[in-house]
Amino acid sequence: MVVLRVTALFLLAAVIVSGCSSKPVLMSRNSAVPAGLDLSGFWTLRAGPGSALKADRNREPQFRIPSEKDIGRPGRSRSSVRSSGPTVQLFLESGTALKITQTGAGLFISFDRSIVEEYTFGENRVVKIGPIEARRVSGWEKRAFVVETLDEQGNIMTETWRLDDDGNTLIRDITFVRGGKQNSFSRQQFDRDSPR
Repeated sequence: MVVLRVTALFLLAAVIVSGCSSKPVLMSRNSAVPAGLDLSGFWTLRAGPGSALKADRNREPQFRIPSEKDIGRPGRSRSSVRSSGPTVQLFLESGTALKITQTGAGLFISFDRSIVEEYTFGENRVVKIGPIEARRVSGWEKRAFVVETLDEQGNIMTETWRLDDDGNTLIRDITFVRGGKQNSFSRQQFDRDSPR
């Protein structure tokens, strides 16, 4: 009887501990495009304070976000932003000139004509860079397109794309969450440009 109670208590403690340390789960997002919303176009990164990707100075520098010298280098490989730390940061792309093509099923974003990312509305899949894997979900939340990427350590990168200024400004917010707490936040603003 005592052995059964000790065993039951041990199993209960194991369940509680494993529940506390479980990795976050990404929930699928809406695949339906809001009526009349189209992010398509040519976009140029707005110059000035707060436009380039920078780590939040009020947070611990746990994530390396590409600096301005990393942005816009033709042929830049994702490994150029590799550093020690969470692997989710390897899935972050950036550029000073974007071309976005929106179809009925997804977005194609060209960063400085060298790297193209494809996002399917409502996707929930594993993405890879070499041997590194992460879970990605993307879709719509109100009038914003949201991409969440979860690495094997449970770190989450959230990118939110939305239009402002009657469709003439594209705003991209990037948030990193580590251990359930926001670790850094960056915002980029792009101005609509004429076709090249």
